[in-house]
Amino acid sequence: MGVEGTVPARPGKVIAVHLNYRSRAEQRGRIPASPSYFLKPSTSVARSGGQVERPAGTELLAFEGEIALVIGRQARRVRPEDGWSCVAGVTAANDFGVYDLRHADRGSNLRSKGGDGFTPLGPDLIPAADVDPAALRLRAWVNGELVQEDTTATLLFPFAQLVADLSQLITLEPGDVILTGTPAGASVVQPGDVVEVEVDVPHAEGSRTSGRLVTTVVEGTDPLRDYGAQPRVDDAQRIEAWGSAAAAGLAPEFTLTDELIEKINSVGTATLSAQLRKRGYNDVSVDGLATTRPGTRLVGRARTLRFVPYREDLFRAYGGGYNAQKQAFDALRPGEVLVIGARGERGTGTVGDILALRAQTRGAAGIVTDGGVRDLAAVAALDIPTYHAGAHPAVLGRRHVPWDVDVTVACGGAAVQPGDVIVGDDDGVLVIPPGLVDDVVAGAIEQEREETFIAEQVAKGEGVDGLYPMNDEWKARYAEWRANR
Repeated sequence: MGVEGTVPARPGKVIAVHLNYRSRAEQRGRIPASPSYFLKPSTSVARSGGQVERPAGTELLAFEGEIALVIGRQARRVRPEDGWSCVAGVTAANDFGVYDLRHADRGSNLRSKGGDGFTPLGPDLIPAADVDPAALRLRAWVNGELVQEDTTATLLFPFAQLVADLSQLITLEPGDVILTGTPAGASVVQPGDVVEVEVDVPHAEGSRTSGRLVTTVVEGTDPLRDYGAQPRVDDAQRIEAWGSAAAAGLAPEFTLTDELIEKINSVGTATLSAQLRKRGYNDVSVDGLATTRPGTRLVGRARTLRFVPYREDLFRAYGGGYNAQKQAFDALRPGEVLVIGARGERGTGTVGDILALRAQTRGAAGIVTDGGVRDLAAVAALDIPTYHAGAHPAVLGRRHVPWDVDVTVACGGAAVQPGDVIVGDDDGVLVIPPGLVDDVVAGAIEQEREETFIAEQVAKGEGVDGLYPMNDEWKARYAEWRANR
């Protein structure tokens, strides 16, 4: 099939990459170790200027502006250094998908992303020989407003690597199309919206552009029948489709603001612990740990890493390369705390100086592990506080296999979920469910105010009977004291 200078109307294969732009991966909170893919039917391909139908009865049709590679020659087991030579050209693509149907074919995305017209391509092909694959720009507009802009300099997996990887098992043929991922900014569109996508080479001499790929969203009229999966959405899907709770019109997600952090830092973990116990939470302390930074407060949202017990075959399969441990540290965002569930096993290191430095450079607030720490002196010299169960010189593979990230873990006897608020000081580390934070902190501030009053009275010679805790008489005197401050 000759494809030179043309965008194929009916490719033999359309292969799409799940995550490939760092901005999108960070938005989703995970950095993949290697590319993963799904297939889209060739019947989903459409031309510029056409329409895409939001199926009747569905709510969440999302666009994803992408760069499409059009294969120019047969590729089978090509090396990464030869991958780009197999590409005839690049063009704009839009990877539409219906989140309402993700549950139906989880992983394959067949119905959620395979509908007719769900893969517009074009309008023009930029010859691969004319461009540097690392110097392309992708932009997308909705109703004339720029909503996506990124460059291929930020790709996790370069185009040549994708071609080489796929060709290990799949023969790529002329006219096949690879959709190479979308950057941050993809979101939901409504009937009547006009979506445009363009690929170009900024600052290049001459015109190097795919032109604007234009698609209008329309409302479908034929409902999905009950002999197949029905649309199903919840708030979690809405947030993922829109990109945020605010964009989805939902109540704002819990945010650990600077103002809230200041309030948390105004009270000790001992006081916070007392307030949690008042609310029935008795097992939210991460026990048995020491800190590398005495006198330093720790406040942040939890990200999690789970180790499982060492087993030779499991470590061979999962312990090397870009394993879950490295992925967890690479995915940390400013203000987050990496909580490592190591089963209380102190007989090997779970973090060392290099990974602790990586967490610090990522802007993380701290590290909490109920396992050992290697290179303790070097870790302690960093600014980032690390709470740990003790020092140990051994490497990871002695007792642990890094297993998974962003799951509920057990750490120091406490259950920790991604997004929990982690608070630490010299007294220890607490885990506070986000929904309790405002109430617990307000109670802790009031408790410490009361204890300041009580301490003043004790300093004046008052006895503690009836004062600590306060009886009605002392409560009245406290109210007067507080009103006069």
